[in-house]
Amino acid sequence: MDGCIFCNIIRGKTECVKIYETEQVFAFMDIKPINPGHVLVVPKKHAELLTELDDHLVAELLIAAKKVGLFLKNSKLNCKGINYILSDGADAGQEIFHVHMHVVPRYRGDGFGFRMPVKYNDGNATIKELEKTASKIRRNSELS
Repeated sequence: MDGCIFCNIIRGKTECVKIYETEQVFAFMDIKPINPGHVLVVPKKHAELLTELDDHLVAELLIAAKKVGLFLKNSKLNCKGINYILSDGADAGQEIFHVHMHVVPRYRGDGFGFRMPVKYNDGNATIKELEKTASKIRRNSELS
């Protein structure tokens, strides 16, 4: 896709700092890092959503993210943890519509984190409530 910034990076039309590459995936430094060492891992094949990728490509993406995580842990950045984040769709916070996984090195007190909604602390769902939701999911799955 000509208008996709990640496709342009993969094709060498837009400058980046590459970290890792295979035939299927490409990993490069994020230009708006949450923390130093923040890397994006993308499939070379353009797809907006993870659900549009073949399973083997999803596996390649996760394997590459794991390798980048190991690079970070073994680097002189001294990160103690890593967040692997993939937002799938606008409602999930996706802003660039080419599948990408953020590999974010974490440091105690770095100010980054997930915020749970207030209702999260209202108590656990009952088995009956969970089963009702699960039945809606299973209707379109191989499990039903």
